[in-house]
Amino acid sequence: MSVSHENLTLVQDSSRGRYELHCGDTFIGFEGFETDDDGVITLQHTIIDEKYGRRGFARALVTMILTDMRAKEQRMVPLCTYVQSYLERFPEYSDLVIEHAR
Repeated sequence: MSVSHENLTLVQDSSRGRYELHCGDTFIGFEGFETDDDGVITLQHTIIDEKYGRRGFARALVTMILTDMRAKEQRMVPLCTYVQSYLERFPEYSDLVIEHAR
């Protein structure tokens, strides 16, 4: 099953240190993050609710985050192993990774 981004919403909740993925009013999952003093974002872990696992939501979440980061000209450190494997599959986002994290 592929996931359409049309019905999904990305919410950046800086107070909780996470990007949240919602489908309508339904919470799907989140990506934990920290932002350093230079504005570099460390992506820490990807969590998708068990009810929605294995349906492409993690991929949609990371795609939406990286697309948003590119639009805002932000850079990141991918500590999350899911994000690391995502970047191997989709190297077009590798320019977002800061040099010392490569």
